[in-house]
Amino acid sequence: MLTDKPSLQRKRLPRTISAADAPVSLDACRAMARAWSEKIDDRKRQQAIWSFIAEAVQAYIEASGCPAKSIPGAASLAVALTYHLDAAAAGLAQTLGREASKLPIESAAFQLSACYTAMLPQDIRSEWGAFYTPPALTARLMELAQEAGIDWRAARVLDPACGGGAFLLPVALRMQQALQALSPGELLDHFAGHLSGFDIDPFAAQLTQTWLEIAFASLSMQTGRPFPAVIRVCNSLEQPVSSKRFDLVIGNPPYGRVRLNARLRERYRRSLFGHANMYGLFTDLALQWARKGGVVAYVTPTGFLAGEYFKALRALLAKDAPPFAIDFITERRGIFDDVLQEALLATYRRGGSLGSPTVHYFSVNGTAQVTHAGEFHLPKDASQPWLAPRVPDDGVLVKQLSRLPSRLKDWGYKVSTGPLVWNRFKDQFRGRAGKDTFPVIWAEAVSADGKFSFRAEKRNHQPHFKVRPEDQWLEVSVPCVLLQRTTSKEQARRLIAAELPEAFIKAHGRVIVENHLNMVKPTAGKPRVSTAVVAAVLNSKIADRAFRCISGSVAVSAFELEALPLPKPEALKAVGDLLAKHADQAVIDAALERLFLGAE
Repeated sequence: MLTDKPSLQRKRLPRTISAADAPVSLDACRAMARAWSEKIDDRKRQQAIWSFIAEAVQAYIEASGCPAKSIPGAASLAVALTYHLDAAAAGLAQTLGREASKLPIESAAFQLSACYTAMLPQDIRSEWGAFYTPPALTARLMELAQEAGIDWRAARVLDPACGGGAFLLPVALRMQQALQALSPGELLDHFAGHLSGFDIDPFAAQLTQTWLEIAFASLSMQTGRPFPAVIRVCNSLEQPVSSKRFDLVIGNPPYGRVRLNARLRERYRRSLFGHANMYGLFTDLALQWARKGGVVAYVTPTGFLAGEYFKALRALLAKDAPPFAIDFITERRGIFDDVLQEALLATYRRGGSLGSPTVHYFSVNGTAQVTHAGEFHLPKDASQPWLAPRVPDDGVLVKQLSRLPSRLKDWGYKVSTGPLVWNRFKDQFRGRAGKDTFPVIWAEAVSADGKFSFRAEKRNHQPHFKVRPEDQWLEVSVPCVLLQRTTSKEQARRLIAAELPEAFIKAHGRVIVENHLNMVKPTAGKPRVSTAVVAAVLNSKIADRAFRCISGSVAVSAFELEALPLPKPEALKAVGDLLAKHADQAVIDAALERLFLGAE
């Protein structure tokens, strides 16, 4: 089993909707529904939420004038629900359903599904990532799928994590639009053979089936036949792949680390390196279900582009399903609230040729906007980080970075994380120096402007550490470059580095570096580039731009730093001379920009 909490498979990228997309009353209803659910005993809360959403869906059906007898899923939602809503809760659910009926059906489905997740306890909601995809992202991903070659008249489509119907509902509507010549019965037959969804959550799966039945109630009325049952309740990762393959596998897969049993680890071995992440597994799963020539279209975090744990997945994608296009979601506010992960929309073509994927930036600020940013090439070793332009001006930079010959190892350095995890050694911190005590280098020692200053100013931070004989592995005794280990794309700089001065090391003998800092340390003897030059390069504007084209998460990881393309060591002599002359940062930045963009 994946976990003793099967609903963890529903962990997804957080999804919200801006106030401009719906009346304020819907936001108010959702807030009140959440407040109501928080008062329910935890043992009854899930049943209460199910009953509330079932009531809201029923109110939507009545308000929209849909013939109830053609929507058996609505009745199924209430099956086995044991929680009785009081009058106030029922009234609130009915108001939510009636207000949603004033929206296009895709937006209405999103609103009620989003309410379902909003009512979950915050810790569970965060743990599961239980949110649903906004219609604007769904529409854009479907456009990308179409650009990759999907024909809605003939495509067989699977969403392997379909809860809420965020993708299958608009896909079915797109099919209907493309097949207007079919009779109602023929269209229902077409859906039966071309539309499929999996989900591990029975309630969310039934919600998807119900929205499909609502959308096509008129077909059921005309034919006397129900909408075909196209949703399967199952653990998608356990589901055996049948002979029926799909032209398009689309969705927003679950994400987060998960432990696999031996059987599942063997099934997904080709895409695993170290820890298993759900969305990586679901990407491999999509390749298993897609036919040769088929398309995979997913909303995922950007971390797989460069993270070490995804190196096997990158190699698999390059070999079996090269990327066709990527949209970076440039506006997270109002779409992915309360989450640090950056996200993207991507399409892959199984069995396609390894070409030059196109890159766009996608933002939703009142209206959806798509900006073309160029193309990128996968590295020769596709398991290495994929560099892609993150802003339009970076297209030339990415092209030049692919030509730079060196990495930190060629300069004589390796990257490691500061070894001290403070809460494992609480009793060894000291407020002042003493025998066998050494300075602790906390993250605040590296300032935003790239300067080193010994300090311990934050709560619980003590300036010194008492080393026991068995703790000598914590000691750092060579000059190195310190680097902030966590930054976000919204910060002015992702790379914030400072040289740990040799004079400081000599004065104290050794130091203890805490694990919120990375250390760029010489591998042996005298490196080919000085620590002062390394720090200057990492603090430069051009290196920061280059790192943003690699990094897909808030972590400034050793793997990504060691993969950063760099000029040849001998080319940096001029930079060393500028530092010796105490040149202005602007002059140093200009010199380094010439080195990076000159691409020796």
